[in-house]
This record gives sequence, structure tokens and C-alpha cells, in this order.
Amino acid sequence: MSGSCCEAKQFDGMSPGFRRALIAVIIINAGMFVVEMLAGAAAQSQALKADALDFIADAATYGLSLWVIGKPPRWRANAALIKAGSLFVMGASILALALYRAVFVAQPVAELMGGIALLALAANVISVLILMRWRDGDANVRSVWLCSRNDAIGNIAVFVSAGIVWLTHSHWPDIIVAVGMAGLFLSSAFQILAQARHERAHNPA
Repeated sequence: MSGSCCEAKQFDGMSPGFRRALIAVIIINAGMFVVEMLAGAAAQSQALKADALDFIADAATYGLSLWVIGKPPRWRANAALIKAGSLFVMGASILALALYRAVFVAQPVAELMGGIALLALAANVISVLILMRWRDGDANVRSVWLCSRNDAIGNIAVFVSAGIVWLTHSHWPDIIVAVGMAGLFLSSAFQILAQARHERAHNPA
């Protein structure tokens, strides 16, 4: 975004199209959480479980984003802060689980892991395409885009790691992808936090 974005009025989510888009991606993310968590347990894949947790976290944060549309700017900034906090928790949890799996080794089932990653990628690409026109805006709107983008990147990484697991018969690619996803969540949390704090400072009431 250019430097002038802070001077012009940022999109605050007040459009019927954006509301419909949020409802659509909430349904997609909630459904994929169930599918991917079950598949992650069956495949013994930490990366799949991490991605499943991201799906349900996104469904919850999209719901929060939908609820604060039309609320005062400070409310929307506070909602973005909550979402940044949830991303911090997600990143830390995924990192802790990945480290646990690094010690208590269990090689994931690469074929199931890769198949579900492709399904999740398709779901996230659809979500990204739905939300692309609203990728810029206030912290609340911006956080929705970052979550969707993270999902798509994470699914590509899980699919690639499934192939490497299959080739090498090692659990380490799965662990490395989970750690990378944790880093992506933490980076997004910092971005949302910085923008939300800026908006709170400029909307004290």
C-alpha cells in the first residue's frame, strides 16, 4: 500500500458484497476445519492439524469481523487486536506442537496428507478470490485478507511437504512446514497489531 492510504478514508467493510463474502468464507472455513482435523489425526500430520486450527480460527475471526461492521472505528480496531492476539496464540501453539512431534517421532501418511492439502488449497483459493477485491482497508478488513492469504500459502507448503515426506520417508518436512506456518501467523499478527494500534490512537473515543 502507498503512503497515502492513511490519509484517505479506508474501506471499513460497509458494503453488502463484503458481508456476503464474509459469510461465504465462514462456511468454507468451518467445513474445512472438520475435514482437515479428522484427516490430520488419521494421517498423523502435524502440518494438517496446524492448518485445521487455522481454518477454525479464521472462521471465528471472520465472524468477529462481520459483527463489528458498522461499529465505531475504535470497536473495529479492538476487534483487530483480538484477532492479532489469536494469531499469536495460534503461532505459539503450532510451534509447541511441532517441537513436541520433533521429539516424539511419528511419520505422517504422505498420500492422505497431500490429498487433503489439495482440497484445503482449493477451498482457500476460492476464499482468496472471493475476498481479493477487499484486500485493502482498515485493520479489521485487512486482517480478513491476511488470514485468507496465509491459508493459501500454508496449503501449498503442506502439499509440497507431503511430497517430500513421501520421497524421503522422513517426518522432518512436516515439522518444518508447521514451524514455517507458525512464523507466518506471528508475522501477520504483528502487521495487524501495528495497524490496529495506529487506528486506536487516531480514534480515542
